Amino acid sequence: MTPAGRSDGRSSRWTEHRRARRVEFVAAAVESVRRTGPELAVEDVARTAGVSKTVLYRYFADKDELVDAVLERVSTEILLPRLLGELAADRPGDVDRLRAVVAAFVAIIEEEPALYRFAYAQAGRAGRAGRADLVAQTEREVAEALAWVMGERLVDHGLDPAPTATWAYGVVGMVQLAAHWWSTVRTVPAAELVDQLTALAWGGLSTLLPPAPTD
Repeated sequence: MTPAGRSDGRSSRWTEHRRARRVEFVAAAVESVRRTGPELAVEDVARTAGVSKTVLYRYFADKDELVDAVLERVSTEILLPRLLGELAADRPGDVDRLRAVVAAFVAIIEEEPALYRFAYAQAGRAGRAGRADLVAQTEREVAEALAWVMGERLVDHGLDPAPTATWAYGVVGMVQLAAHWWSTVRTVPAAELVDQLTALAWGGLSTLLPPAPTD
């Protein structure tokens, strides 16, 4: 093997080692938030991972970079798989699919309260460029997926699908804001909140969407 080849091999191994360690430390940060609450403490992350802060900062430039990595993990491994999975699942009818997505979002708030508060607390804070977009991107992906589902229905009926983006962003924004408010006051049980949000969203969409085709 040439010196250049040996150098490339070492570089590749270091890159993989660095990636694996970052994954490990992000997992430790997620567990730290779950255990101690939404205010991420680097000291606790290091303790959870069994390393010093000095070692941790070899893999993240600063706390903001670690926060961004945790936000990405919450989005790509908790929020999006659950919500997009429910949206893509076969359901008896449109209202059942809508209810399933709303219920999944509310369930995440109930099952992962610290991670939920952590994620949405970061969007309004000054910090690393693009941090707010990590939260907004999750909302955009859900809204775009919902718009695509509704757009397919309109196209099947020979209608213009353009309005579905407005409808989808309106529904996602309404559900997110109302559920976020509910998470702080808990005025009704979760099941009742799901019923209320589903009724509100479906009350509008049912007048706009043509019926689903029957087999």
